[in-house]
Amino acid sequence: MNDPRPTPRCPAAPLRHPVARCLLACLATLGSQMATQAAHAVTRPGEGDLTAMSLEQLVNIQVVGASKYEQKQNEVPAAVSVITQAEIQAHGWRTLDEALASLPGIYATYDRQYLYLGTRGFGIPGDYNTRVLLTLNGNRVNDPTYDSGPFGRHFPIDLALIERIEFMPGPGGAVYGQNAMFGVVNVITRDGADLGGAEASLARQGRQRSSEARLSWGRQLDSGWDVLLSASGLRGRGENHTLSYGESGAQGEATGQDGERDREWFARIGRGSWSLEHAEGRRRKDDPTGAYRSDPLVRGQYQGDRYSLTQLQYDGRWDDDRWQCSARLFHGREGYDSRLSYDGGWFTFPASSRWHGAELRLVSQAWAGHKLMLGWEGQANRRQEQHIQDLTDPANDIVIRREGFRVGLYAQDEWRLGDTLTATLGLRLDRNNSTGSHRNPRAALIWQADPATTLKALYGRAHRAPNAYERDYDDGFAQVGNPGLKGESIVTTELVADHRAGSDLGLRASLYHWEMSNLVTLGTIDPTSGVTQYQSGPRVRAQGLELSADRTWTGGARLRGSLAYQGAYQTGGSRLVNSPRLLGKLNASVPLPAWGLHAGLGWRHDGARQSLDGTRLGGHSVIDLNLLARSLLPATDVTFTLRNALDRRYQHPGADTSWQNALAQDGRSLRIELSTRF
Repeated sequence: MNDPRPTPRCPAAPLRHPVARCLLACLATLGSQMATQAAHAVTRPGEGDLTAMSLEQLVNIQVVGASKYEQKQNEVPAAVSVITQAEIQAHGWRTLDEALASLPGIYATYDRQYLYLGTRGFGIPGDYNTRVLLTLNGNRVNDPTYDSGPFGRHFPIDLALIERIEFMPGPGGAVYGQNAMFGVVNVITRDGADLGGAEASLARQGRQRSSEARLSWGRQLDSGWDVLLSASGLRGRGENHTLSYGESGAQGEATGQDGERDREWFARIGRGSWSLEHAEGRRRKDDPTGAYRSDPLVRGQYQGDRYSLTQLQYDGRWDDDRWQCSARLFHGREGYDSRLSYDGGWFTFPASSRWHGAELRLVSQAWAGHKLMLGWEGQANRRQEQHIQDLTDPANDIVIRREGFRVGLYAQDEWRLGDTLTATLGLRLDRNNSTGSHRNPRAALIWQADPATTLKALYGRAHRAPNAYERDYDDGFAQVGNPGLKGESIVTTELVADHRAGSDLGLRASLYHWEMSNLVTLGTIDPTSGVTQYQSGPRVRAQGLELSADRTWTGGARLRGSLAYQGAYQTGGSRLVNSPRLLGKLNASVPLPAWGLHAGLGWRHDGARQSLDGTRLGGHSVIDLNLLARSLLPATDVTFTLRNALDRRYQHPGADTSWQNALAQDGRSLRIELSTRF
């Protein structure tokens, strides 16, 4: 049987690698260097291009993901956060979850196959990221078969191509509809003018024995066309893991079963009001865990994903920007494949999605005191296929084919009630083929109490129809379908206070309460067949407090931290699984005096979590270090990234489809990257 006790915390192994010792030495230097910058707030030539943005510049970054048009952050009806490309470089983040986990109230769960994002106390293991909407330049990435948002390695573009990441916590259903229950993540890419030539990078990560490469080219041509092209890839052999496989009674070392391959392509061309872009990614992850309770310790098992997203956009403005018309056509494909062994026989489980649609949006400021938006969006899901293929006996094959649609009409009004008071009122009417029609409202009252203080009172509702996997997957053995499965809905109320304590320090407090009805859960037994089935589960509620601070110095140093306390409970008072009460974050970056060095420190603390069998997994703190040298080699950046620098041992809860009740996470690893421009 699997031992449910968390792995004991062992003393950190000594740092024998000279680069690792150097990075830890930078940690000691970082505090004194930030203090020096605070006392001598001057910008040295050549060192202010990475994170030298002032707090005023940071808070004035325009946000488009909250309302689908540009807004200042103090106008957004959400406690919005923005992560810039400069911050991604300063901390060496390589996946969306690494970047997002630096924000208040967000935590990650990794099962050695997929990365799941937890927000404000909700993070059911194996959830497929169905309740957070991910968009790429405003284009929906969540697919219609699994509703999955790819926040890990299977996100279809390289993070080096990202200009900024916008995160709007809370319901976004009044603007986006499906999936936007706990928040919207909008990723905005760089353009060709920003690259201004070619970039090439090579990287190696030791403990996971992985290699990465990227080649990008971008430029704004004399003709006015802006072009960006990029290709990147990763290949890793992974680590060997000693695992127990629960009820199977098996245990042992999964040797050579943690490998990974990943490839991405991105192309964008634009001129004036028009742009066309295409993103594509393919990933295959070998399986050491016996996913979906497949045979333990069998080599050759894997899961893989393919994403393909194309979007044509138009954004026209006239009459001194008093009128704005936006339109887009989009097309997407997602493919899933897995090869798993059961009782010695091999099965594959391919699935595919294909969708296309259009959106039209009009924004007007023609009426004094109002900013009005009216939009329509429609999506046809032309393919939602799921297969079960028995490679030993094809007569047992099962094919599940569905089609679907969703269409939404939405409106929003930013109504200026006075010089310091604004109300935002929004409503989206949605209809889909699964659960019919729904209304998702939004309301916000924003008071600019004084030039340095903004107070927001927020209300929002969002709905999610069950996806094709939850509703239709039926193999008659492990799971049966539920065509009458209801959708979920969530209502959130929130109070936000933003205060500028001087020109270089920003403070924020967010107090929220959310309540979800008809939570879709797996594990309930269908009374007719006696097989597990997705059904509408209990009501879930949570309340929480998020406190954050952001301090900048003119010399390029920045310190950003947060503390979040959250409690999430099911009906009856039982705590929600995988829901840490306490989350702490600290991210610091500072220029150092030699070789154009820039040091970054990331610290995060996750409180104790409860696994599915009720076991308490102890809390943990992890420190990451990053050292970027911009002048060590000509026209080349050298980046040293040390993840889990103190080699902490900790675990994440497993899903109900896993043999393991808890899964050990990666220890210390060193990554070295060379990136050149030409």
